[in-house]
Amino acid sequence: MHRSYQPLKPVTSRYLQQRWDQDNFENHRRKVSSALPVVDTKGTRTPAHVQLKLKKLQLQDERLSIINRDNRLLASKLADIVCSKGLVDHRNQYQLRSLNADKRREELLLVSRQNQAIYQRITSRQSEYRRQLWLDDWERAERRRGDISRFPLGDKQKSHRKVKFATVESSSERSESCSDTNRET
Repeated sequence: MHRSYQPLKPVTSRYLQQRWDQDNFENHRRKVSSALPVVDTKGTRTPAHVQLKLKKLQLQDERLSIINRDNRLLASKLADIVCSKGLVDHRNQYQLRSLNADKRREELLLVSRQNQAIYQRITSRQSEYRRQLWLDDWERAERRRGDISRFPLGDKQKSHRKVKFATVESSSERSESCSDTNRET
């Protein structure tokens, strides 16, 4: 092995130089492996409150408690089904009941009582209008209008009388009659 070793500098004994170089190399490797880093490259430590995440744990516990409660309800329902010999209760025997039905009923009674009182007051009151005076006044106004008018109304049948129009004269007769009227003037 010493025959193949080629030192960098000229030496008298290649064998010794190889041993020294080998010892120096091993010493260097030992120092490198045991050397401590000068620069801290570990990074910052995460704070405990960020690493632990208490809110996430709380939400997870709440979710698990809800799941456990639902599981217990399902288990009790299944136990009821097993104990009831497989009969299915599918009928809804409850009645719908409004929470404010009593209040609405009271308001309805109050409004109906008020309406009844208003109706009694209206029916017990005598009319303030005198219809007979209105009719007398109307007849008097009709008589005055008949007296004043230029053309009396008379019978209603006369107003529905049919009117006959004269036949249209021929154009020659019309021209003659027009010329006659022109001569007279």
